[in-house]
Amino acid sequence: MNRTPGETAERTTERTVSDSPPDAERLRRWRMVLGADSADSTGCTLTGQDAAMDGALDALYGGGAGKKPNGRGTGGRSAGLGASAPSVARWLGDIRTYFPSSVVQVMQRDAIDRLGLSALLLEPEMLEAVEPDVHLVGTLLSLDKAMPETTKETARAVVRKVVEELERRLESRTRATLTGALDRSARISRPRHRDIDWDRTIRANLKNYLTLPAPDAATTAGSTGTTGTVVPERLIGYGRSSRSARKDIVLCVDQSGSMAASVVYASVFGAVLASMRTLSTRLVVFDTAVVDLTDQLDDPVDVLFGTQLGGGTDINRALAYCQSRITRPADTVVVLISDLYEGGIRDEMLKRVAAMKASGVQFVSLLALSDEGAPAYDHEHAAALGALGAPAFACTPDLFPDVMAAAIEKRPLPIPDKEYQP
Repeated sequence: MNRTPGETAERTTERTVSDSPPDAERLRRWRMVLGADSADSTGCTLTGQDAAMDGALDALYGGGAGKKPNGRGTGGRSAGLGASAPSVARWLGDIRTYFPSSVVQVMQRDAIDRLGLSALLLEPEMLEAVEPDVHLVGTLLSLDKAMPETTKETARAVVRKVVEELERRLESRTRATLTGALDRSARISRPRHRDIDWDRTIRANLKNYLTLPAPDAATTAGSTGTTGTVVPERLIGYGRSSRSARKDIVLCVDQSGSMAASVVYASVFGAVLASMRTLSTRLVVFDTAVVDLTDQLDDPVDVLFGTQLGGGTDINRALAYCQSRITRPADTVVVLISDLYEGGIRDEMLKRVAAMKASGVQFVSLLALSDEGAPAYDHEHAAALGALGAPAFACTPDLFPDVMAAAIEKRPLPIPDKEYQP
């Protein structure tokens, strides 16, 4: 069989590459992946920045026969950062030098979880060395009561930096999405021409469709001899913006330890919603007690330090408080953010949700408000809420404005994936 010169060269190149031994770059990468204990098997010695990167990884994940299951082996760990704050501070500086911010945040989280470094975060010099992110904020909030006065101002500065970044990321889209939803939900029956919602007006008047003869059926190609029109007896239009609140929003947030990231995002969104004149926003956090943080919504950092992560969960008690504050059910959206592990009275909780929905309240149940996907949650309670018409699902911060817009307009909620439903 004849082969073109190009095909022959291509096949020769493939054969040469596959038959050739691994090059130095490939060995270097395998050495970085496998860790120090595999240096002999690769025959590769790291130098310079590669050696420094490997040392930073080995301090967290490495160490001979005694490694943890989620490290590079099993058992205990012989390498590590020790209990020295200066050595940990140097390590934090190293990983910020050698790795991108997203990787640094993962390594910091692993260091706190695997090596028990939470106590070191109580020192101001340590906080100044870390890369701030949502998970670090959750850790700091859980340590708030144990934090010395000398560290609290530094901790607030770290939390404020994260909150301001989240506000910049989320505020403009949240405002734009909800402003449009509020305008559409405030429809009037005698709108000005420029305020007519033509799509809804036509659908509302299809029963008034009239069939008319075509003006010149004999000369119109393909004409059936008739035409039609919709007589708009009832116009539907968008309402004008007003200074008074048109919707009441109640954020009811579980502050148990597993919900740390959700508490951070809910506080930021609460502050954004509270700044919108056409919304009246209430923020309630709960464990076995209920705390109303609405008065602090002008500063989400104050809100966060007003929470107390950890403890039990009494959803029924929290919903009872929220229900008692509802004055306009038809114009109220209640958002429960919880993994639904109820420590209170389950049947009473479900009865309250059913009563609120029957009164006209739009009820939204979020298993989490974070970037981490589907959390662990109580499937039985989630299924029970779904049966009441309040499906429970995990929601990312980027999707939250769309969920709120749908609730305001009383449309089906944009559930992101069937996997998130019970």
